[in-house]
Amino acid sequence: MLLTLFLAFLVSSVFATEKDTDLLRLNDKNAVEAFIDSAEVVVIGFLESEESKGYKELVAASKRVDSVPAAICSVKEVWANYSVPSDSISLFRKADNSQENLVISEMKKLDADGLVNFFTTNEIRYITEYNQVTAVGLFNSEVKTHLVLFANRGTKEYSELKERLGALAPEFTGKILFVLINGAVKSNLKSINYFGLKSKDLPRVGIYDGNSDMKWLLPEGEISTERVRDFCQSFLRGDLKDVRQAGEELKIEL
Repeated sequence: MLLTLFLAFLVSSVFATEKDTDLLRLNDKNAVEAFIDSAEVVVIGFLESEESKGYKELVAASKRVDSVPAAICSVKEVWANYSVPSDSISLFRKADNSQENLVISEMKKLDADGLVNFFTTNEIRYITEYNQVTAVGLFNSEVKTHLVLFANRGTKEYSELKERLGALAPEFTGKILFVLINGAVKSNLKSINYFGLKSKDLPRVGIYDGNSDMKWLLPEGEISTERVRDFCQSFLRGDLKDVRQAGEELKIEL
């Protein structure tokens, strides 16, 4: 009796382990749409089968970047809805309504490390913390305007403001990317100084427009949802073009 129970347990454990290596399978358009809508950033392997090149690498990479859900769709009729002509691995993100594709046939080298890099450099969220990795995705995005929150990690304000602005960001999807810059990191001082600020001035909020290379600061005061929303809307209306740019006084002194 004990031997039977032990063997049953052993078989079930092996099955569970094998099952854990599988990716969620998406069998129709509705399932794909629901999966894309389920998180801020997701990855889908548009692959013919589990035997296809890229499947094992996708499984391995998804285990290492568990913040990005991954799935597989082998129904080619669905692929056309996402402009996928052949086996590809695609990353979808809500912050800028973007789809980034890796076409398997065009890859000179395909391994788990490369896919992990693909995941992390393109992992733009409703509010993305700036660092050397995320900078790639931020500046490669078609959305060139950034609402920047400068705050020092570890402070009560940091967490509260990150949550507050992260909740506001979806209102500006595809128009403005919300970026968090940790003022406690020395390498970020250059960005802070670029806005004419010093560490002691934080927290502050600014807007950087990559298309015009112009920048503005939200006037000092409470960083409330209403004030930041009005600030963003003012930029989108074009009202900030005649407003003095951030750091202009510093330029005059130099």
